[in-house]
Amino acid sequence: MTEQHVTISCGSIRLEGRLNEQTPGEKGVVITHPHPLYGGNMDNPVVSRIAAAFSDAGFTTLRFNFRGTGRSTGMFDNGAGEQDDVISALDFLQGRGVSRVWLAGYSFGSWVNAQVLASGRQVDDHVMVSPPAAFLSFDGVETLPSTGLIVTGARDDIAPPEMVRALVSRWGITPETVVLDGGDHFYSGSMDQMGRALSGYLSRS
Repeated sequence: MTEQHVTISCGSIRLEGRLNEQTPGEKGVVITHPHPLYGGNMDNPVVSRIAAAFSDAGFTTLRFNFRGTGRSTGMFDNGAGEQDDVISALDFLQGRGVSRVWLAGYSFGSWVNAQVLASGRQVDDHVMVSPPAAFLSFDGVETLPSTGLIVTGARDDIAPPEMVRALVSRWGITPETVVLDGGDHFYSGSMDQMGRALSGYLSRS
């Protein structure tokens, strides 16, 4: 996967990103990373694996660092400004001619994405990897109708399967939900399983 460094404008903020453009570039995905205050960034191994799965499936991929992370300017904004970051990344991808835009996020990134979609932004499909139900509140998210796939680990204490299933039930949606045996929040020893679950879904989409 060959990526180019790009800069995404978000008001006065400049976001550092990596873009892998496919030809033709009809389908694309924005991928968001874990919590910046706990070391999360776009080079996280799970984020990289998600990007690789989408690239292998023919998607243009865009991953980026939230404000205040890496070389992105600004400061961490407790998930509020980060929603603007996601919207700017989606706009950037559409500006490159991508007509079918997906959104995928891991941990904190999936929480930010959920807030963006709950506020009315529309995407063609939405993938959540380890949505942090035991760490952050999803109370403001009434439903996520575009969600097609949720992946978590059976031993994930940040995204426990029972709490993830409770969210799905409350949202009244029917995504494909994959719980990986033995998987923890960092997919230690189960990264390949996570990648296969995502690739399998993309091959059917």
